[in-house]
Amino acid sequence: MESFVSKILDDVDIQILDIMQKEAQLSNAELARRVNLSPPATHTRIKRLESEGFIDRQVAILNQEKLGFDLLCYVFISTNIHQAEQLEVLENALKAMPEVLECHCLTGEYDYLLKVVIRDRKELDSFIRKLNRLGISRIQTNLSLREVKYSTVLPISKGEN
Repeated sequence: MESFVSKILDDVDIQILDIMQKEAQLSNAELARRVNLSPPATHTRIKRLESEGFIDRQVAILNQEKLGFDLLCYVFISTNIHQAEQLEVLENALKAMPEVLECHCLTGEYDYLLKVVIRDRKELDSFIRKLNRLGISRIQTNLSLREVKYSTVLPISKGEN
């Protein structure tokens, strides 16, 4: 990983980040053992990586299906809004919707792409009606039939392509 980042992070930092993104539940002692540092030195590095923004947050990833969220949707939306203040209102409304897992501003045919988790068709209908009230001019909803790959792991270690 030859870049500006590799000048800031040494190999041990990269190892710590790579292990943490794959196994965040590891104890500090186990993480320290894996990177051949003392637990206090490992803890200090983790705190530095957090304060410098390399670690955004640590979360538990829940099983959507077991919790009753049977529909994963990708929703493309277009809007006729072009004023910065109105776009900010729209984006804040999208951020506030708990069904929206991700929201991306796009180039191309659509303005935004939403990754949305919904329990059933009735909730999907309700969600689309909420979007319509925001002044969305065009909506295209695609349902995910099955997940082929899902990962939150960034390819930061030297052994990955």
